Amino acid sequence: MESLIQFHNVSKNYGGKIALHNVTIDITEGKIIGLLGTNGSGKSTMMKIAAGLVHPSAGKVTIKGKPVGLETKSLVSFMPDRPLTESWMKVSDAIKFFQDFYSDFDVEKAHNMLKFMNLNLNDKISSLSKGMNERLQLTLALSRNAYVYMLDEPIGGVDPVARGKILNAIVEFYNENSSIIISTHLVRDIERIFDEVVFIRSGEIVMHEEVENIRLEHGKSIDEMFKEVFAE
Repeated sequence: MESLIQFHNVSKNYGGKIALHNVTIDITEGKIIGLLGTNGSGKSTMMKIAAGLVHPSAGKVTIKGKPVGLETKSLVSFMPDRPLTESWMKVSDAIKFFQDFYSDFDVEKAHNMLKFMNLNLNDKISSLSKGMNERLQLTLALSRNAYVYMLDEPIGGVDPVARGKILNAIVEFYNENSSIIISTHLVRDIERIFDEVVFIRSGEIVMHEEVENIRLEHGKSIDEMFKEVFAE
C-alpha cells in the first residue's frame, strides 16, 4: 500500500496548551480510517494540520510525499465540524459555490449524492434540519475528486436515521483509490465502516490498528476497545 499521509514528530501548542505531542503516523491509500478520541483529544487539530489550515509547532506532514502547503490543497477535501455554507443559500447556491471554488468539484457526482440524500436543489439551507444539513456538507466534501477526505464529526448531533443515511452515503460514494479519515467519539454507530482505527488521547497516538486485528486478537468490538483504552 502506498503511503498517503505521513506525520513526522508533529506537535502543536496553542499558547500553553498542548494539542498534539510528537505524533508520528503513516496512513496508506484505499482505507476508511476512524480517528477516535474524546472531545479535546487532538482529532480536529490533526485534520486541520493535514488540510493546511493550521501549522504545526514542530515536525512536518506530507501528503503523497509533498509537504503540506499550496501543492497539497487540491489533494485534501476537508469537512469541518461547522458548516461551510451560509444560511441565505439554497442547496443549488452551495453547489455553485463549491464548483466555483474547487476545480476538482464533480457536479454530476454532487447531483447523484443529493438524490441519494433526499435533498433538493431548491431547498433553503436555513430550513434544513441538522441531519439534512450534515448530509449536504458531506455531499459537498465527497463530490470533490481528492485523494483524502477528512470528515470531522460527520454524525455529531444527528438522529440515528440520519446517521445511517450518512454512513451509507460514505460507503456508496467512496472512491477506493482515496482514503477517508473520520473523526468521531460516537464509535458504536460508525465502526462498521472502518478498515483501520487510530486512538488519540491527550494529543498522543495510543493505538493504530486494523479493525480485523482488534476483533481477532482482542476479541472485542472497536467500541469495547475504545471504552477500555479511554477508561484507563
